[in-house]
Amino acid sequence: MAQRNFLHLALAALLVSAGAGIPARAETAPPVVRPAVPGAGAEAQVLRLAETLQIGGVIEVMRQEGVEYGATLRDEMFAGKGGPGWDAAVARIYDQSRMRAEFDAALVQALAGAPGVVVEAQAFFGDARGQKILALELEARRALLDDATETAAQEAARQMQADSTPRFEALSRFATTNDLIEMNVMGALNANLAFYRGLSQGGAFDTAMTEDDMLAEVWAQEADVRQETEDWLWPYLSLAYGPLSDEELQAYTDFSATPEGRQLNAAVFAAFDALFVRISAELGRAAARQMLGEDI
Repeated sequence: MAQRNFLHLALAALLVSAGAGIPARAETAPPVVRPAVPGAGAEAQVLRLAETLQIGGVIEVMRQEGVEYGATLRDEMFAGKGGPGWDAAVARIYDQSRMRAEFDAALVQALAGAPGVVVEAQAFFGDARGQKILALELEARRALLDDATETAAQEAARQMQADSTPRFEALSRFATTNDLIEMNVMGALNANLAFYRGLSQGGAFDTAMTEDDMLAEVWAQEADVRQETEDWLWPYLSLAYGPLSDEELQAYTDFSATPEGRQLNAAVFAAFDALFVRISAELGRAAARQMLGEDI
């Protein structure tokens, strides 16, 4: 049984480093975050960076997306018969405090020995411009939870792409610089593989699936995952960065192209990837128990 990919959860890296709060108006000046404190411990500096990136807001939206995704799984896999047991299992899997702790631990590990990356990222995202970018990213993420908003954003992005507007070209450069399509495709495939493993471990299949079988199933989804990635990415980018000036967007792209920006991108993707793999595997095991009529 195939799982829809985790794109809506796994659009990580700089794109999901969005603010916990949204200003009443996009042009309202956000608070300025103080720079990293010289002499503070390496772990404390990374955790401070996570606060600057406002990961708490990202996790909050991810939990909401996850609960909605759990309802989709319930309707598609159990014909709506999951009941309160399934809903409780999904809530445990997407526990916000647990997700945040796991992300923080993974980010600390990914940035171990890279104090320069932390300092440069803190400097870029900690000022008014950086906080504005992050707030816009989270605002777009929340807005796209609404189907009508997502449909309108998709149409606007398609028109922008068809017209090859200067803004679309700038967004394309940003996406390429951050390797957003490839990294999101790989993250989604990793999550799908973890889901299959969870189903298999839970005894959901009549005949055991080997690792090769599961890998083949997942790779067969690659084209669909890639298309879904692009279908979500361009509306998201156009919606999030629409209020940015050309100079602000170029500054973001320029930072992303630096060695520190690239290392931050990889570290945040790695941290979210570890989180999504855990979530996906647990969803698979919970789904298997539900299918077998066991208590979950």
